[in-house]
Amino acid sequence: MDADPNSRPAVAERAATAGAELALESFRTDIAAETKSSKTDIVTQADRDAQARVIEIIESEYPDEPIVGEEDDALKTVPEAGPAWIVDPIDGTTNFVNDVRLWGTAVAAVIDGEPVGAAVVLPALGDSYTADREAAYLNGEQIAVSDTDTPELATIAPLMLWGRDSREAYAAATRELVTRYDDMRRFGSAQATLSLIAAGSLDGGFTNLVSHPWDSVAGVHFVRQAGGRVTDRHGDRWRHDSPGLVVSNGKLHDSLLAATRGIGADDA
Repeated sequence: MDADPNSRPAVAERAATAGAELALESFRTDIAAETKSSKTDIVTQADRDAQARVIEIIESEYPDEPIVGEEDDALKTVPEAGPAWIVDPIDGTTNFVNDVRLWGTAVAAVIDGEPVGAAVVLPALGDSYTADREAAYLNGEQIAVSDTDTPELATIAPLMLWGRDSREAYAAATRELVTRYDDMRRFGSAQATLSLIAAGSLDGGFTNLVSHPWDSVAGVHFVRQAGGRVTDRHGDRWRHDSPGLVVSNGKLHDSLLAATRGIGADDA
């Protein structure tokens, strides 16, 4: 890992750790949940407090750089040029409010839209995923994607939740998974899921939806640095505004692209 404590990968890790530790103080308490755009799009004061803490750490080293974040008044789109930071203070808020341990704080540093460092800290599990310009790591140890090359032996995850108005697409995605692969998992945290793919615990994941950058950029960086492949639903190199997200160990990628085509073309 990058030994410079003030490098972008190191600051991403430090900021994610600080935000995660703050959020953990409210985990499994009586913290209230509010709704945002829908009944299932929820937020808590822990989300807001953790994001503020993450931003405080970033700005202490890189003042005045743009910060894209899920909550409050942070930017919602990634700048095309120059450095920026992407923050999800609690990825998996529904898990968080339901006392499920699988949630985390995600921070990615990007330059010209491309990630150069990232961290996803899952404090209730004691796991910290990071990546720099060289590799990806779990708790400081280098990780790699799986070597599964047979779809019938693979475990695949749907990466995003299709909304209530897109349940036909959700059903189609599930059908593609259970007919093509050995098994499926959905964890309720896209960043945690991408982290597990990078570590070889899952073999791939897919969606035809456009993902929010705070749900995806850090984990995508992990997968690439761990030797995996990441494209949009057309098979082109993925970036933060791409249509669809297809992630694999590389060996299963063509199969996953075919599965994504089986969902349909809705990339809203």
